[in-house]
Amino acid sequence: MNNSEKNKKMKKILITGTAGFIGFHLVDRLLNEDVEIYGIDSINDYYDTKLKFGRLEEHGISESDLSYGKTVQSSKYPFYHFTQLNLEDNDAMDALFEEHNFDYVVNLAAQPGVRYSLENPRAYIKSNIDGFMNLLECCRNHKPEHLVFASSSSVYGLNGKIPFTTSDNVDHPISMYAATKKSNELMAHTYSHLFGIPSTGLRFFTVYGPWGRPDMALFIFTKNILEGKPIKVFNHGNMSRDFTYVGDIVESIKRIIKIPPDGNKHWNGSSPDPASSRAPYKIFNIGNNNPVKLLDMIEEIEIQLGVNAEKKLMDIQPGDVERTFADVNDLIATTGYKPATPLKKGIKAFIDWYKNFYGVK
Repeated sequence: MNNSEKNKKMKKILITGTAGFIGFHLVDRLLNEDVEIYGIDSINDYYDTKLKFGRLEEHGISESDLSYGKTVQSSKYPFYHFTQLNLEDNDAMDALFEEHNFDYVVNLAAQPGVRYSLENPRAYIKSNIDGFMNLLECCRNHKPEHLVFASSSSVYGLNGKIPFTTSDNVDHPISMYAATKKSNELMAHTYSHLFGIPSTGLRFFTVYGPWGRPDMALFIFTKNILEGKPIKVFNHGNMSRDFTYVGDIVESIKRIIKIPPDGNKHWNGSSPDPASSRAPYKIFNIGNNNPVKLLDMIEEIEIQLGVNAEKKLMDIQPGDVERTFADVNDLIATTGYKPATPLKKGIKAFIDWYKNFYGVK
């Protein structure tokens, strides 16, 4: 079978945010699967675009070949295509869906970052609300088999019940980023209910690993320690996070893509379960189910770098929560997979990548 004949038989998947951290890794995970991948990303300058273009280059997409709205085929992988595109560009998005009639849609594009949302909240409305609205309209008009979208553990906000379960109330977010992610869940449920779009939201817990974002703690700590600069340790180190390795995240997504929800026949409006619905709608946590103290994470970085960090202890920042802890029983029951990469192994993978990418001896 030649590539043209194979192309006609393969499922088509649209992945948004493929110049981003998780999007890059999901493409990497699916390249050897029997799917044709179309990636899109705005490639904005929220952080260093060198890193974004580096991710694309890994998959055979050259910066020199890119221009807005132009679809580029990978030079390495015949079934991977990339378009620089904004989710907010309704006409271009609709044209893309019209041309390719995607079987699956995975939305990983977003304006990320809790702290930046305090400085520039409108960026979150534009990308995370307006952009997601366009994507829902495209799904309404073109009927993919499954829409999978990124939510966040930040939606749990002021919730003090540990571990966090998807049946918990999440009506008290404490950052605009979290509020937009909660909004995405509500918007997706509405479209699932009204138009029968099978939709699954994924609450990611503190994702880390190679090719990670420069605004995240592991990246900042590693960079500053190597450069002999002090690191800021918020809440005086009295924080814990359910650090989740990116490989576990994308393996979970890969499995979930092929399990579209068909509605919970036992769902009861008198005692509604927030994680499901009569509509084809579902929410999962994806976390390591093993919170780690921030100071323990820093100690592991120090051990692997062979350098002691100069720590500047500071008060907690607005928008931050003290701890996160994912209940993933539903994820395990549905997919048969439990994220379990040890922090030591994940940090080593990140540091090895960091030194290689930035030429650190």
